[in-house]
Amino acid sequence: MPWVVRDAVRDINRTVARRWQAIDPLLPDPAALPNGCGAPLVVNDDHGRVAGLGVCVHHHISADSLNQTWGAADRFTLVPRLPGQDVEASAGLLLVQWRDHLAGVGAARGTDTSATVVWPSQDITGIQALLRHGLQPRTVIAARLRPQAPNGPRFVPRGAYGVTIRPAGPADEVQVLDLELQLIRYDMHFGGPVWRPATARLVREEIHGSLTRQATWTWLAERAGGAAGLLVAQPPEEAGWIAGMTCASPAAYLQTMFVDPAERGTGIGAALVRYLHAQLDASGVAVTLLHHSQVNPLSAPFWYRMGYRPLWTSWEARPASALR
Repeated sequence: MPWVVRDAVRDINRTVARRWQAIDPLLPDPAALPNGCGAPLVVNDDHGRVAGLGVCVHHHISADSLNQTWGAADRFTLVPRLPGQDVEASAGLLLVQWRDHLAGVGAARGTDTSATVVWPSQDITGIQALLRHGLQPRTVIAARLRPQAPNGPRFVPRGAYGVTIRPAGPADEVQVLDLELQLIRYDMHFGGPVWRPATARLVREEIHGSLTRQATWTWLAERAGGAAGLLVAQPPEEAGWIAGMTCASPAAYLQTMFVDPAERGTGIGAALVRYLHAQLDASGVAVTLLHHSQVNPLSAPFWYRMGYRPLWTSWEARPASALR
C-alpha cells in the first residue's frame, strides 16, 4: 500500500471511529484495512485530498467447507472507510470504482458469486447509494447487551408449558441433525443459504464433533419426549471470529435457534433463548451477537422482543455481476 494511502488510512480511521461512536456506541473502532484482491480504492474530494477509501477482499470457499452452504462460493466484500457526516456521495463514488474493479476480475463473473458490503445498521446516510448500485439488505448482525445485574436471588428463566429444556448429547445426534437441516431449508426461502452436495454430510460431522465435547453448548426443547426446538451457541472462547464487530467484551454468539413448525407460537423459542441468556448473564458475558435474515418475516420481530437490536447489515448483490 503506498505511503500516502497508509497515512490516509490512519487519519480516516480516526475520523470514522468518532463518527461510528456517534452513530452507535456498540460499534468497534475501525480495524486496519485488510489486504485486498487489488489496489485500494480511493475517493478524492474536489481539492484532490483523500476523502474515502475501500478495499475489495475475495474469499473462495471450498466445497469441503460447511461455510459454502451459507452463501456464494466466491465472495467479494468491500471494506469501506468513509468519514464525514453525510457519506452518500463518497459511497457512490466508491461503489462505482468497486464495480469497475470486479468487472476485471475473472472469478467475479461466475454465477456462484456475491458482492457484499457490511454496513452499520444505524448509518442511514449511505443507504441510497447502496440501493442505486443494486445491493439489497440480506442479513443483520443483531446484539443484546447483558442487563444490569438485579439484586436478590439468581433469575430463573420462564419456560414453556409442558416443555423440558436440556443439554443435547451424543445420543441426540439424529434429532439435532434433523432440526439443523430443517433450519437450512427454511432459510433458503430468503436467499441466504445454498444447498450443496455436501451440506448434509458436513452438518452431520459438525454436530457429531460438538455433541461429543465435555461441555456442550447445544440444547434441545422437548415435549412428550420429542424434540420440538434447538438452540446452539458459542461461548466467548469460540466466538472470537465475530467478537470484533462490537466494542463490548466478552461476546458470545447465538449460532442456531429453530422451532419445529408445528410448535411455533407456543413459547418454545422464547424459552430456549431466555434459558441461554440466563447462562450467559450469570457468567458475565457482556454482549450476545447473532445473525438473522433481514427479509424473514418472523426473525426481526422475535429477536427484537428478546432484547436484540440491529448492529450491522450485510448488503449483497448475487451474483457479483449484478452490482451496478
